[in-house]
Amino acid sequence: MNDVQKTESDSVERPGAKTSARRADLRARLVAAGRAAIAEGGLQNLKARDLAAAAGCAVGAIYNVFDDLDDLILRIGADTLARLEHGLAGAPGPAPEPAEELLRLSRGYLSFARANKALWRALFEHRLAGGRPAPAWYLEDQGRLFALVEAPLARLLPDEPAASRVLLARTLFSAVHGVVSLGLEEKLAPMSEATLEGELERLVRAFAAGSTARPCGEASRKD
Repeated sequence: MNDVQKTESDSVERPGAKTSARRADLRARLVAAGRAAIAEGGLQNLKARDLAAAAGCAVGAIYNVFDDLDDLILRIGADTLARLEHGLAGAPGPAPEPAEELLRLSRGYLSFARANKALWRALFEHRLAGGRPAPAWYLEDQGRLFALVEAPLARLLPDEPAASRVLLARTLFSAVHGVVSLGLEEKLAPMSEATLEGELERLVRAFAAGSTARPCGEASRKD
């Protein structure tokens, strides 16, 4: 084969590659359309016909690239988690003191939830049909967020068993999420931004102080 023939052969896109590219493009357009729909009106605003119109495809095409709407919602959730992870990533340079890093993460979480309330809320409102568990790839995405919390905990509690730190990270996240959720949703009483931020700081500092005061491994013990 001469150079001209080789160049012409290399420039021909294989049918399979072209199909994969089209599928990836459609998936991206549907995720973007779904993200916009949820941001505008919550999960209840997600309708297959509207998504298809926004993405410029037939309704049936949605199910050619996603298993079902649950699968699409999970992909939108993964996109939200990735944006949250990016927002929580620390600036380059020396890491701050562990308690300050935990406080920075909690403030970043609150800031993200405020700015993306509907998408943030959808992460916790969505339930898979039939009580199915979340797929492994989605749990891995969640795990990267918990790892951001585990890192300062490892410096705060260097002698704590790794399994115990994993549990502590999830406990702290649950506590922070509870304060943020109650504050933003105003389920108990209206709370000003300053009050919410102050209560969040009180929680995180108390958690950090209490964690260093208790015996190592206590979080992983069973009754």
